[in-house]
Amino acid sequence: MALLNLSLKNMMVSQCASTKEMWDILEITHESTTDVKRARKHACIQEYEMFRMFKRETISDVQKRFTHTVNHLISLGKIFEREDLNIKILKCLDRSWQPMVTATLEFKDLTTLTTTSLFGKLREHVLEMNQLNDQENEEKHVKSIVLRAASHKDGKNSSECSDGETLNLLTRKSDKLLKKNSQDKNQPSNMLNSKKVNEFNSTNYTCFRCGK
Repeated sequence: MALLNLSLKNMMVSQCASTKEMWDILEITHESTTDVKRARKHACIQEYEMFRMFKRETISDVQKRFTHTVNHLISLGKIFEREDLNIKILKCLDRSWQPMVTATLEFKDLTTLTTTSLFGKLREHVLEMNQLNDQENEEKHVKSIVLRAASHKDGKNSSECSDGETLNLLTRKSDKLLKKNSQDKNQPSNMLNSKKVNEFNSTNYTCFRCGK
């Protein structure tokens, strides 16, 4: 890149008719390059200051964007303190990371911790949280199965009790019906026997011999 720029400058200078013209061209070219570099640096600084974690963005994606921005600024001559970079990383995270951010700020020495190590610890925290979430979901699933089984068992027992009560009621009604039918059958027989006894009364007959 440097050789290309030098070749372009030599081509522009070789066409000049005087030394003064050559100097003016080199001055304009150099100042233009400086202005462009300064503009890029200001744009990167603004990007760095406004750097925030996007919604649903992973820590790995944050690390890629942050490293790209910082490396670009370093190439433009910007110097960073390690502690400043670590604080910037922690401050750019969203609200869900607040407990982790507070603990890191209180218990970690950010002056000796590299940004790579900090991002590594953040990824470890993500893995731990995912494992806890999986464990909680598994426990909820097991509890749901147990509750459904218990509910089904209670419903079955209730149904069995209801069937038993119905059977007892039908049995009692059948016994009453059978008893009543038995009484009805016995009642005409008793009446008939009583009638026969009454008809056999001696006053209703006359002796053949004596006429009484």
